[in-house]
Amino acid sequence: MPDYLFRGNLAKLDPDVYALTQLEQERQARKLILIPSESTAPLAVREALASAFQNIYAEGYPDEESRWMTEDEILDYPMRLAHYRRSGDPRYYKGVEYADVVEALARKRAAQTFAANGFSADQIYVNVQALSGAPANNAVYQALIPLGETIMGLNLLHGGHLSHGSSVNRSGKWFKAVHYTVDANERLDYDAIRALALEHRPKLIIAGYSSYSWVPNWKKFREIADEAGAYFLADISHIGGLVAAGVVPSPIGYAHVVMSTTHKSLDGPRGAVLLTTDAAIAKKIDSAVFPGEQGGPHVNVFAALALTFKLAQTNQFKQLQTQTIKNAQAMADQFTKRGLRVPFGGTDCHMLNVDCTTVKGEDGTALSGDQAARILDIVGIVVNRNTIPGDKNSKDPSGIRIGTPWITQRGFDEKKTRQLADIMADVLLACAPHSVDTVRKGKQRRAKLDFKVLNDARLKVRKLAESAGIDFKYKKSGYPHFYYIDDKSKAKDVAVYELSGDRVRQMLDYVVSSDLSALKPGMSQATSIATPKGTIKGTLKNVDDIFFQLAVPAAKAGVAATWLRDLSDGYLSFNLDGSKDFSARRVPGPFTVNETKDKVAAVTGKGVDEGKPWFIGISSNGKGEAPSSPSVASGMPPFVWNEVEDELKKTALNQVHREMGGRMVPFAGWEMPVQYTGIYEEHLATRNAAGLFDVSHMGVYDVRGADAASFLDTVCGNDCGGLQPGESLYTHFLTPDADVIDDTLVYRRGWDNYLVVVNASNDDKDRTWLESVRDGKVKIDNARPWVRTYGYNAEIRNLRDPKSGSDMRVDIALQGPKSRDILLAMGVDDETRARIMKLKRTELCDAVVGGFDLIVSRTGYTGEKMAFELFVHPERAVDFWKTVLKAGEAFGVKAIGLGARDSLRTEAGLPLYGHEMGLGSGKFGERDLGVAEGGFGSYVKTYKPWFIGRDAFVAREKERKGVVIRFTFDEQRVRMAHNGDPVMNANGERIGFVTSCAIDGARFITGQAYVENAYAKEGTPIFIHQGSVMDRPASAAKVVSRLAKL
Repeated sequence: MPDYLFRGNLAKLDPDVYALTQLEQERQARKLILIPSESTAPLAVREALASAFQNIYAEGYPDEESRWMTEDEILDYPMRLAHYRRSGDPRYYKGVEYADVVEALARKRAAQTFAANGFSADQIYVNVQALSGAPANNAVYQALIPLGETIMGLNLLHGGHLSHGSSVNRSGKWFKAVHYTVDANERLDYDAIRALALEHRPKLIIAGYSSYSWVPNWKKFREIADEAGAYFLADISHIGGLVAAGVVPSPIGYAHVVMSTTHKSLDGPRGAVLLTTDAAIAKKIDSAVFPGEQGGPHVNVFAALALTFKLAQTNQFKQLQTQTIKNAQAMADQFTKRGLRVPFGGTDCHMLNVDCTTVKGEDGTALSGDQAARILDIVGIVVNRNTIPGDKNSKDPSGIRIGTPWITQRGFDEKKTRQLADIMADVLLACAPHSVDTVRKGKQRRAKLDFKVLNDARLKVRKLAESAGIDFKYKKSGYPHFYYIDDKSKAKDVAVYELSGDRVRQMLDYVVSSDLSALKPGMSQATSIATPKGTIKGTLKNVDDIFFQLAVPAAKAGVAATWLRDLSDGYLSFNLDGSKDFSARRVPGPFTVNETKDKVAAVTGKGVDEGKPWFIGISSNGKGEAPSSPSVASGMPPFVWNEVEDELKKTALNQVHREMGGRMVPFAGWEMPVQYTGIYEEHLATRNAAGLFDVSHMGVYDVRGADAASFLDTVCGNDCGGLQPGESLYTHFLTPDADVIDDTLVYRRGWDNYLVVVNASNDDKDRTWLESVRDGKVKIDNARPWVRTYGYNAEIRNLRDPKSGSDMRVDIALQGPKSRDILLAMGVDDETRARIMKLKRTELCDAVVGGFDLIVSRTGYTGEKMAFELFVHPERAVDFWKTVLKAGEAFGVKAIGLGARDSLRTEAGLPLYGHEMGLGSGKFGERDLGVAEGGFGSYVKTYKPWFIGRDAFVAREKERKGVVIRFTFDEQRVRMAHNGDPVMNANGERIGFVTSCAIDGARFITGQAYVENAYAKEGTPIFIHQGSVMDRPASAAKVVSRLAKL
């Protein structure tokens, strides 16, 4: 009869998934895996997992009497089937006659495997249904202790496990967790553990660990548990194979319950086994697993477990486990000899740890476990980052965890293991750690590695992996899965590589010596790439501004391709002489480097652009060679701006402000409303409902074209090219000396289309600066004063200029918790509503709202989480303003003047040009404040290889002595402070000056001040002489969080 069965193997039915399985198989063969919780299951175990048992349900358990049957009795099919047919089955499902047999067989073999300490298999009760270790532990908790009771296990940071009471795990949420730790020698102190147990009287004590590398003393733990009146759970998930083989002490008979996963050192399928010698506890555990913790078991896993436990009883398995320990101890010893600290003082099991903080950078940054693990993985060695004693949290651990089960299975002995440890030590000790200041996560640790060290290690690992045993065949893949420096090109004379990626153009700005702005789509140019193995000359073709092709001599193709691919990974040193590179520099990426059969015609020429600001290998001192023309070599003039007093300008809303009762004042060359009904009232309206701000005096530019990202990343400190369309960022224009020309917001509307918004007071200056930089009219680098910007073909338009036509835009801000409600109340279709609702902070979209064509950006200058800046055509600004006020009337919207705008931004801790940074911000003869002095140094991305003012910023940051903080006066009724007022310490010594001050929402006077670094910590008392009146006692204030939590 016809049927609906899908016939065919995986390769036929789903080639993509089949290909993935083959790639993963290849990875396991060609890399050396040192994850302690991983091993390679025999092919026969995987065959069992793929058996027909995977198709069925079998809720419940086999007959209880099968626990005490011999293996022959379990496999006596005539009798077992006769019993099944006559007596039925305790399971909820029928069709489980063979499931009963395979589960009973797995239980019996598990009991035989773990029989120890005078307990026979028939005295051990086994449950093999738990899906993995954590569910198994949860079942133990459910079986033995009520919710809310106290449990005690090793602290996660000291080597414990998540399921042993970690606060982020269910075990730590449902139970009161008490944790013991290691002592000063990083070993378990059983007297301290006993004292802690007697103090807290836990109902359950757990021993067995995920990274602590010594086997617990089971007898001592049982004694402590008995004295405290607790159950004792031995979690031997990691050392289950070692215990099964009898090469380390067994907890059977000591622990009330023993739990082991089956996929770590047991080399079996993913699963867990629970064992106890107590029949009453066994019944509770069975009920806790099913139906308490889970439903139907994975019957195919029973089949794989039955085989696993059979193999675990062999002499070969015992030899494997013995060698596993020897290899771990050899590795620990070799790391110690190489000068790398091994936490916990060594190992007597299958795993060890390495303290990566042994390796330190110039700035004191220690190598992190995360960076070490990433770099080792690129080399071909797989480990995991891990906490070690001394770490404060698990998000940025200082160690790596290493296990020897897998490499031992593949035939490694102590000699090979020491060779592998040496390769790892070579890599780790050659790492150059450094810190990168980030906006959201603060200081983040990064590391770089020399090209030669990386690739030498990669080749050594390849050799070791190819000599190791493997029990399957695999097909070798090339790039992007595996690549090596000695790979040969398929081409005879010239190899051509296609380079692609969102930022490949910007990457090439920094990597090749030629001028990318001069390379139009379809054109080619001579170029060169500097590598540690010499400069490689070639031809670069711009296919379509998205794809580029690089042609290099076939004899040097392996080096060129590997250099580029390693640069894409982001951990490569830029120092071509092999010295450590502690700079944060890395090229934009990732990008791909694929060899293609396409031909690229050779182009003659020098291939080096003398006017290029920077590229890898420009020279050893970073200055490069001056152009041959003396007039060019003398360089460009510095940028000079002379402000011209002009008549006050008026926005399109000027008359509307007057009609609304706005008090008009001069501001930044414009006549603007300072307030309508009162600064404090308007302040509260924004915080509690919504405020509408006329900021149409701000400068609004459009930067377009294939060169746009390269140009903006030259003139801005932040990473504009890293934005995705629909994202924005805060950044700064810097001089070559790292002085602040202005702070700005940059919005990416499309891949080649940016919106730039600048301060009204700096509008003309900023536009002149940007155009002068683009056109090569001003100096942008002190060391090489003749150079020209990247991206000099970028198109810059003033969107307030009528010449921009329908693209003209001005900014009107709607800020506050009700702002989105008001925006949507103006009228939007369903698609637009969804688009606006989806916007996260700093994101933007185009939208038609209430009939107005807008750029809607979820940004602002008030610190409000729900805030928008709305860019509308100036001819529609008045109508838009009135429409917003009408739609927002029911929500409590108010028009807001400059006074409340300043108090809102001051309360939030946001900077104002000329106060917290920029021209005029320095006081008492000090230099004007820079970005980092203003407290926003994390917005300057020194990982960008080059931008105007980068080197000066880095140098200035090394010498920076102070930073802007936010403060609040202790008393509510004190005088207002003003820009430039002295800030003192308790001894009456001047430590800084006020930059801004205002009344906050709680009617306290709050402000910002530049103070010496020693006084910048939150909670530090400071004293301010308001009005700079020194013969009056200073008012007490304290430092509060830099950015307000509104």
